[in-house]
Amino acid sequence: MSKVIFKTAEEIELIRESSLLVSKTLAEIAKVIAPGITTLKLNTLAEEFIRGNGAIPAFLNYNGFPFSLCISLNDQVVHGFPSNYELKDGDIVSVDCGVIKNDFFGDSAYTFAVGEVSAEAKKLLDVTQECLKRGIEKAVSGNRIGDVGYAVQDCAESHGLGVVRELVGHGVGRNLHEKPEVPNYGRRGSGMKLLEGMVIAIEPMINAGRAGVKFWNDGWTVSTVDAKLSAHFEHTVAIRKGQADVLSTFDYIEEVLNKV
Repeated sequence: MSKVIFKTAEEIELIRESSLLVSKTLAEIAKVIAPGITTLKLNTLAEEFIRGNGAIPAFLNYNGFPFSLCISLNDQVVHGFPSNYELKDGDIVSVDCGVIKNDFFGDSAYTFAVGEVSAEAKKLLDVTQECLKRGIEKAVSGNRIGDVGYAVQDCAESHGLGVVRELVGHGVGRNLHEKPEVPNYGRRGSGMKLLEGMVIAIEPMINAGRAGVKFWNDGWTVSTVDAKLSAHFEHTVAIRKGQADVLSTFDYIEEVLNKV
C-alpha cells in the first residue's frame, strides 16, 4: 500500500469498536497478570475472549506469526512469543494485541509491571506512557508526522532514555499496517501532513539504556542491544481538528489494576 487510505466517519466508528475490544482484552489480561502465570496462558485467555466477542485475533498467522498476542519481557522490545515462561516478581511485560471485527482492525499495547518492580522500571513505564500522551497531543489535523515523532523523542530523551528507531507506528484500517509510518523520532514541521480521516497507531518503544536493538533468529522477537529494559505503549488514534480522537483506551486496564 503506497498511499494513505482515508476513513469515513462510519469506518472510524468500526475501528473504534475493534480498538475498544482490544482494550477490553488487555483488561482481561490485567485481571490475571501476576507472578506464576505463564505468558502462553495469557495468550490463550486473550484468544478465547476475542473470539467470544465475535472477532478474530489479528496477529494470529499475520505474516506467519504463530500467536494471538505479542508478549515481550523485560529487555524484549516487541514481537515476543508467548511461552511456558512463568512471570516473576519484578518483571515488566509488554502485551500487544490486535483484533479484526467487521473487517476493521484495532491495535493497542500496554506494558505491565509484575508485582514490585525496580525504580528504574517504574520510571521507564511512566515516561513511556507520557511519551504516548505527548505524541497523541500532536496528532491533530494540520500538524505533521514529524511533530508526533519529535514530541515522543523529546519526552524520552529529556529523561535520558533511548528511542527505538527500527520500528514505527503505522496507519490502521482494513489492514493492520497501512501508510503512513509513524516514527517515534523526528523534526517538527517535517513529514506527511496529518488530515482528518487518517487513523494511525502511535506506539512509543522506549529503552532504559541505549536506543539500539537486535533481531532474534526466530524472525520476530526484538530486544535491546545492552540487555536493559524496554517499554511499549500504543493507542489507535483518529486525526481530528484541535484534538486527537483516541479510539482505544487504557481506562479498562487501569480500573482493574487500581482494584488490586
